[in-house]
This record gives sequence, C-alpha cells and structure tokens, in this order.
Amino acid sequence: MADEMVQRAQRFINTTYNNGATLGISKLEENGQTGWPVMYALTRALQYEMGITSLSNSFGPTTLSTIAAKYGKLDETTIPSANFCRIIQSALYCKGYDGGEIDGTYNSRVKAAVAKLNDDMGVGGTYPGSSLWPKVVKGLFNMDAYVTVSNGSDSIRAIQRWLNGRYILRKDFYIIPCDGHHSRDVAKSMLFAIQYELGMADGVANGVFGPGTQTGLRSHTVTLGTTGVWAQLFTAAMILNKRNVLFGNFTSSVQAGVQSFQSFVKLPVTGTGDFATWASLLVSYGDQSRPGQACDGVTMITPARAQALKDAGYEYIGRYLFNPSTTSLPEKQIQPGELATIKQYGLRCFPIFQTWSRSADYFSSNQGTTDAFKAIEWAQMHGFKPGTIIYFAVDYDAMDGEVSEYIIPHFRAVMRTIGENSSYGVGVYGPRNVCQRVADAGYAATSFVCDMSSGFSGNLGYPLPTNWAFDQIATVTVGSGSGAIEIDKNIASGRDLGQGDFDPGSYTTGLDVALDKTAYRSAMLADVQSYLTSIGVPETGGDGWTDKDWASLGGISTTEAFDAVMDADWLFTLLARQLKLRKALIQTPVLWELRKLNPGDFAADAAVLAGLDDDCSTGWGQIFAWVTIEARNYCMQQGIINGTPLTSSDIGSVWTKLHEDQEYNLRSVAYLTIFNAHQIGVARPSLTTSPSTTQNLLARYNGPLNVPAAQQYGRELMGLYNVLENYNALSRG
Repeated sequence: MADEMVQRAQRFINTTYNNGATLGISKLEENGQTGWPVMYALTRALQYEMGITSLSNSFGPTTLSTIAAKYGKLDETTIPSANFCRIIQSALYCKGYDGGEIDGTYNSRVKAAVAKLNDDMGVGGTYPGSSLWPKVVKGLFNMDAYVTVSNGSDSIRAIQRWLNGRYILRKDFYIIPCDGHHSRDVAKSMLFAIQYELGMADGVANGVFGPGTQTGLRSHTVTLGTTGVWAQLFTAAMILNKRNVLFGNFTSSVQAGVQSFQSFVKLPVTGTGDFATWASLLVSYGDQSRPGQACDGVTMITPARAQALKDAGYEYIGRYLFNPSTTSLPEKQIQPGELATIKQYGLRCFPIFQTWSRSADYFSSNQGTTDAFKAIEWAQMHGFKPGTIIYFAVDYDAMDGEVSEYIIPHFRAVMRTIGENSSYGVGVYGPRNVCQRVADAGYAATSFVCDMSSGFSGNLGYPLPTNWAFDQIATVTVGSGSGAIEIDKNIASGRDLGQGDFDPGSYTTGLDVALDKTAYRSAMLADVQSYLTSIGVPETGGDGWTDKDWASLGGISTTEAFDAVMDADWLFTLLARQLKLRKALIQTPVLWELRKLNPGDFAADAAVLAGLDDDCSTGWGQIFAWVTIEARNYCMQQGIINGTPLTSSDIGSVWTKLHEDQEYNLRSVAYLTIFNAHQIGVARPSLTTSPSTTQNLLARYNGPLNVPAAQQYGRELMGLYNVLENYNALSRG
C-alpha cells in the first residue's frame, strides 16, 4: 500500500541527489513503499551530507563514529543543514513515524516522533527527550520494526526493549528490533547480555558462546526463588524458546516450565536453570558434552566400530542409503553386510537420503519425486522394512522465502511419492526452521535437526522442532585402534527408534534407466517419425485436418509430442523401475495420445470445465476420471500403491488432477496399464512380458479387445512400442 509521505521521501532523494549515480545513489521508484532500496539511498545521502567520501549501503562504524564526533547527538541545535534534516524526516516516515512535512525543520512533530521512537526502542530512559543519539540513528536507518508486527509476541517485545534499555551504553551492543519476534540479532544480544553480566569488558564480550561464557554460566545456576537480573535473563531465554512463562523472577510456574522444557529437549529434569539448560536455551547445539544415544556418519560400521559405539552408549546410527559419487567418501553409502553388523551388535539404524541438497535450486517438485523413488528403491534393496522413516536432507542454511518457494514443494512431492508407492515414512534433516515448516505443512513425520550448525539463520532464534527425533550437536571420535570412528553425536528423543532388523532385497537387473539422450535422442526421433509416417501419421496434421488448421486448433507435431515424452523421461523411468515393468509400455500410449490430440479432445475438455459434462478423456494420457478411479482402486487393493479408495463422487476432483497435474496423469497411465492386465486376464506386466501380451495391453488402453478399433490401436502402438523399447534397451545396455 502506497504511503504519500514515503513517496515524497523518495521524490526528495531523486530530486536532491539527481547526480546520485556518481554517488552510488540509485534512482528510486516513487511508489510510496518502504524497503531496503529506500533505506540504502537515505543512508548514502546521510553519509554524503556528513562529508564521507566513500558511500556505502551499510550504516557501519564510520557512519556511526562520524555522527558521534561531529554532532554528539542530532537535534534542532546540531543538525547542520535543511537537507540533513529532510533525510532524518524521510527516514522517520519510512519507519512509520510522523516526520513533519519533510521541510528541513526539526520541529515539534519531529521531536514527538523521535521521543516515540526512543520509547518504542526501549531506550527512552537512557535517552530522554527528543534528541537522536548515534545508535538510535543507526536503528532508524534499517528495516527493523520497533512495534509488534505480524502476530509478534508482546512478551518477546518487552524482552527486546529491556535488552536495549539495559545495555545500549555498552560499546558493541546495538539496538535490536522490538517487533515481538525472536531472531539472529536477538539471540546474539542475549549472549552479549550474559557476557556483560558475567563482568566481561567491552572488546572482550563478543556475543559468542565460547569457553569464557560457558565457564561463567556454570556458576550461575538459577533456581526457585532466584530474583534479579539472572532470573530475568533466564526467563527471557525461556520465552524466546516459546515457553509460556512470565518475564522476571524464578517462580514455581517458571520451575514447572523448566521441567517441561528439560523433558522436551531430553535433559535431566531438575527444574533448575543449570548450565545444560542455559546452553540449550541460548545456542542450538546446547551442552555439547552431554552424552548422545544416536549418531550419524559417513564411515562403514565394522564389528570393531559397532562395539566401540555400543560401549560409548550409542543405540541408533544414521547411515546413507545412496552416494551419487563413486570417488568421494567411498564408505558414505551403506556397505554390503553393514546392516547385518548393526543388527548383530544390538544397534539400530535410521536411513538418510541425500544426493546434493546444498542450495535452493536443487529443490523442486520434480526433484522431490525423483529423490523419493530413488530412496524407496535403495531402502528396499538394503532391506529396510515397512514403517521405516527416511530422512531427506536440506543441507544448507535455507532462508524462509526459499523454504516456501523451493523446499515445501519438494517435500510435498516426496510425501506424495513415499505415501503412494511405499510403506515408508518421511523425515526431514535440516535447520530448525526448515524442519518445523516442513512438519507444519504435513510433509514430515519426524525431524533430524542439524543443530551443530549454530550459525545457520534457520537455527538462530528458532526453538527445537516439535517433532524432533534426532538432534545433531557435535562431531566426536569414538573408540580407538580399528574401532575408532568419527561421528556426529545426536541426542535421541525416542520419536523414531530406527530399525534393528533388515530384509535385504535382491536388486532386479534389467530395470530401465534414463535414456542416453546424447547418444540416442536424435536417432530415436527419426525412427519414431519414420514409423508413424509409415502408418499414415505424418509429422503434422492428419485425421483429415490440414497442417494449418491443425496448428490453429492446438494440435501438436510428432516432434513436439516426442519432446514432451523425452522431457518426462525421468518420471517414466522412475515409474517403470518402481513397478518393475518396461518404460515403453507407459511411454507409448502417452506419445500416441499427445500426437493424436484433435479438436474433439479440446472441445470435450472445455465442456467439462464449463460444467456441461462430468467426465472425458484428458491430459497427456487422455484418460477418463472413471477409468482412473477403477485403475487406482485396483492397484490399492493389490497393495501396489497406497491411498484412500475413490468413489464416483471423486470424479470431479480426479478429472481436475488428470487435466492439470501432468505427474498425476502419467502415474495414472502406469496404474491403468497394470489394471488392464487384470481386465484381460493376464499376469501383471513385468520385465519379461511377451510381445503378444504387450500388444494386447496396448489395445486394452483403447477399449475391449473384441472391438476392431482397439485391435487396430494395439497393432499400431506395438510398432511404436518397439521403436521406443529399442532405444531404452540400448540405454540399459
């Protein structure tokens, strides 16, 4: 929403500093909306007015010290020029305060706004009146809020204001937001506060949970009846961890809250604020010396290492299902015989799936589907039984916006695939915020938290996820000699007990693989075109439609249909591997139906969309919703897929998914292929299904086998199948 005064502030910058390009001040869009570009421009303008020659977006030490040295504080007696004042007035408006008329006058309206700003920041007692002190100016020229925003907590805001008011005069303490939300800055300010109260001097206190801070906290246990600043700091830390206690003294209700917190994070339930509890409240990894019951690592568990882990008190071991690299970390993937060793020594294993997952652009719906299918295949091969939770990794510091845009869609696809195609569960490995958000979206049963990465923004300021199963806190070496092994030590909550017994599957040779497109795509297209032309289906047009009419009505060419199928080769491959059938059996009807789309198909879709009809064949595979319902229900009954049985009342929602969701449509083609085998009374399609049965299955895709049109459909598609299977076989080889 545009604000007229913010727009005037933007116009002031643009007109006053119209040579801004030489100053590094970009021309602002005069849209009346506050944002970092406006704050950066105002910061640079302020620096320019103070005579700083090297301008920067950052309100850093030079800007701060220049204000202190030149003016001491800013008010009507010290502000050097009208434009300088206009910059202050503009910044006030961008923060939501009344800056006057942006007229260059530090008048009563500006003074009232500054007094209100000081009070909102919590520094009104230290800085009474209407002057702007240097650190307040620094806080004015950023995007921090000093009022509760976005459903923030008034209790957290009270703590933020208290911290600002108590420590603002310390050299390295700067004003933190007072917006009611825990954050990286608030977490660091708490550590500064602890260090100041421990007596650390300016320059020594650094906001890091180091040895000096830890030693000091060991002698500051707070208990029932404790009052004063240490009780305030402790209750503040509890509130910032979303514990429902009152800020202030250590009362009996605080004691109950501490007991609940200790139970949740698996600390000894003492009801006192001892060092381990302080540590868990202040940093994500907590007390790294506490014993762990779980671990994870990239090293094979040999008998000697298994004994060493067991002797050290470990019960659960996280190991990787798959390692995409053949050279890096050769023992990262579960090795042959390793799970038998884990079982023999009475240990349990929880599986982790990770290929890359170290940047936002890795994550997508398609990648989630791919990862899930691969995880199922590897988990079954290693012998993990139904009910096993597989942890899918988010191994980087994902920003909250990236979680929304990339990671949530990724895990939605993981959950759909794992849920529909296996009896496994989904877990998430990652920072606290990632784990909690994926869990809140309903896409992870449990979380494996990378709390060892305490500097991650997704860990700073976030409490331990409510569904945490394993909490990774330190890298340690266990055992000696041949039993020595480096592991990441984890705390176990008991929400996931891993697996202690395994039933290794035999890897089925001859499964389809992704097409070697570099080697075969061009030749494959040429053969597809040649075959289709030979049966009266040219590159474009057909069915009595001229090429021009066909294009105008939305028809596609052989090449376009082929390209679509090739772009989805990853999904056809994964479905074929999961269902243990030939990929070409799914590809063939899809390629044919795409190429043979005609005006009647588009008209039928339009009729359903307009509410004039309930059902029609639709999407890439041209499937009816009622047929899809029968096919999916059959596959559920046979234990091939999981899901809730569908009824005729689901026709509308199923049709919409078939029409709009390409992946749902192609999955349904695969399930329909299996259902068709049942309908014609033959065995479920496999890697060795005979050519004659394959042709009948293709014919049944069109209709009953005793219908001549279906028989012709089967004959025509069998030739196309042979072309596709030829190149799939070459890729397998």
